[in-house]
Parts: sequence; C-alpha cells; structure tokens
Amino acid sequence: MSGTSFLRKMSLHKFRKSLSSPKLDGLSITEAEEPLAPPPETQTVLLLHAARQPYELTDDYPVPQLQDEQEVLVRTQAIGLNPIDWKAPDFNFAIPTLPYISGRELAGTVIRTPSSPSTRLREKDRVLVISTDYRDLRKAAYQEYVVGLDYNTVRLPLSLTIEEGSTLGVAFVAAALALGVCAGLDFSHVLDGPDLYSLVRDLPADRIAEDIRPECLDSIRSHERAQKGDWLAVWGGSSTTANLTIQLAKLAGLKTVAVVDKAKHGLRLANHKAIRTDLLVDSHDPDRAVAIIRGNLKGKLRFGIDTRGRESATSLLQALSPDNLGGEQPAVLKEGEAPPSPPSTPHDSTLLSAHLIGLTGLPKQTAPEGTLFHTVPIKLFHEVPAVGEALVSWLERLLEGGLVQPPEIIDVESGLGSVNKALDRMRKGEISGGKLVVRV
Repeated sequence: MSGTSFLRKMSLHKFRKSLSSPKLDGLSITEAEEPLAPPPETQTVLLLHAARQPYELTDDYPVPQLQDEQEVLVRTQAIGLNPIDWKAPDFNFAIPTLPYISGRELAGTVIRTPSSPSTRLREKDRVLVISTDYRDLRKAAYQEYVVGLDYNTVRLPLSLTIEEGSTLGVAFVAAALALGVCAGLDFSHVLDGPDLYSLVRDLPADRIAEDIRPECLDSIRSHERAQKGDWLAVWGGSSTTANLTIQLAKLAGLKTVAVVDKAKHGLRLANHKAIRTDLLVDSHDPDRAVAIIRGNLKGKLRFGIDTRGRESATSLLQALSPDNLGGEQPAVLKEGEAPPSPPSTPHDSTLLSAHLIGLTGLPKQTAPEGTLFHTVPIKLFHEVPAVGEALVSWLERLLEGGLVQPPEIIDVESGLGSVNKALDRMRKGEISGGKLVVRV
C-alpha cells in the first residue's frame, strides 16, 4: 500500500506542479496559442496476429481517419489496462478480425475535433476516450492516435492527471448501465444525472439493437426499480467496476454490501469514504458469506451485481431475497390501495422480484421463480448517441465536482512496448484492487 500511495502522490505532484504557470483550458498560455501540428500519416501500434500470442509492436501503421461528423482524433498519452486485454487473446474471444488492435480506454489530447457544430470538444482538450466498440480498430487504445466518438469522450478536469483519467471509463459505463438500465436506478437527483430506464424507453424500439432490446425494455417493471434505501450487494467488490458501482450506488442513496477478500482489500475499502460499504463480507467461504448477508439483511436484498464469474454469481443468487420466496412477508396491498403501475399480471402481481446482474457470467441454472437474470447492454453506450452523451456529460460533472474518485493506480509502465509485460503482471494476479496504467 505504501508503494502504491507513493506512485500516485508523485503523479499528482508532477501534474499539479505544472499548474504554477498561467493556464488556459488546462494548458499554459504559450501552449494554448501555438497551433497543433497535423498528425503524421503513420504511427506505432500493437498488433495481435493470433490467439494466445503476445501483442507485436508495429511501426508504419496508418493513422486512423475520421469518417463522420461526430468523430474526434486523440493523441494517446495514457492507457488504462483491463482484464479483457489479456483474457481475449488467451481464451480467443472478442477478437473479430486478425491482426487485431486491443485496448478499451485511454486518455490524451484532442488533435482534430468533430465537424459537428454541436460538439463539446475543442483542440487540445485533455480527454478520456471510452472505446466499447471493439469491432472498430480505429477506436482501440493500443496505438498512438485513436478515433473516438464525441458522445463517448469525456473532458478531464484539471484536478485529474492524464494517468488517473485513463482508469475509470469502461468501469463507469458498465456500472451506470447495470444500475440505471438493469436495476432501473434513477440518477436524476445526482448532479442532474440520467434516468436511463426512462431514456431508453422513450427511444424508438428499432434504435436499440435487437439482441439487447429485451434487457433494455422488458427486464424490470417500473414498480420494481431500485429506490433510495434499497440494498445492493456487489460480489467481487475490489474490482474497478465494483469501485465505480459502489460509488454511483451510494450517490443515488442505495445501501451497499461488498463481498471481497478482506485480508487483501478490507482495510482499503473500510478507509476509503467513496467506496466504504454498509456491510463488508469476506469471500473466502462463499456459503458463510451468503449466510452473513441473509442474516444481516433479513430478506431485504433484491439487487446483486457480480463482477467475477459464473461461480460467484451462483453464490450471490443464494443471497438474494425476492419477496415471493421467503425472507420478509411479501408486500400486500392495503384496503383501497391502487395496484402498481403498469397494470400487473394476475400471477404474483404485488410481489417484487430479485435481480441478479452478471458482468462476466451468470449461473448455469435457469433463474428461479421470483428472480431475473440480467446482462449489461454495453453497446447502448456507443450505438445510441443519446445514451452515450447522457453518460459522458454526467461523468464530466461528477469528476469536476469531485463526487466520483478514480480507482487507485497500482503502477505505471512506460511505452507501448511495455504492454505485454504489464498484461503478464495482470495474468499472474499481481494487480488487484486498482489499475495498471501504461504511459505512452
């Protein structure tokens, strides 16, 4: 912990020291007045030529070109590494073409702005680019110049370093969609955040990809939406996505449970106000963890998010307490009380279901009666501009206001050529409870 803190303090110190000269939009006045040099025709990238092979450093690769009015060109300065960066080649999934460029989030400087007159972005803006569209290689992070969509690009406040800015994009999107779409949580009272549940239902149905349409439109009834005071359990609470999920859930008024390796992460979570949970449970004995959750919450847990995989999601399922399957007595309408809206079906019409959201896997079994399984519709972010814009503009306000904190940086490697070494560290389990960043 002391080494981690030192690295982060040094990064912040170097950045904040640079603020001693006069500034304009995050740059010194001299820098702001100087025109940007045009990008070169070629660049250095990392290419994956085959599954289960290391990425290969490649020169003279074409710099990607902008293709529509909402695209922006960004010079990469820091890359936030994610588990999928090593799991995809190791297990041969999410690789639509070979050779392939990977990397899902980066921070850097805007080189070319979108031609759209409504864009928020300006040349030399310091930005976070969140690339969930893994099929478009122009948007991948493992290259010196990256194309981003303006509605998937976040302007960074001066309070964050470039390295810190590269750590939180994908986790934020996954957390916001899991909570806002799958659990129906309304963020409109948190710095005018989005009500994603209503936003997606106001869209024409054909604007939402067919494979995620049921999750977006039919997965949770309006009277079952997560509300302030409800409990949420996150299994795998030390991950970056869990970090952002807990932060957003707390801001919206949920009570939170984190299931983690307490020996490794308990003290950090307990001492960090932004991610301190109402209940912290050790994960080493899953059956005991389930018993502790059920014993403390006494039937009040209807929402669970798993960040680890099928096995832990199966354990989390046992901790959930739908109102029609034990726990506290089911909700019963009082005499003269109107039924929930929209009109309920005759079967179990007054009862509330439990909702299990799997980020990396769900139980093999069919969802038991009274429980619904959810997968996060990530492609909403890059396929539906209204959703992407709502999320990135809200994240800008959250970061500017200091309401969301970036994950802890475990270490910083230097140069694209260091990515393979960095991913090996992740494979070995050396990076836990924070992010590994590569400075380009």
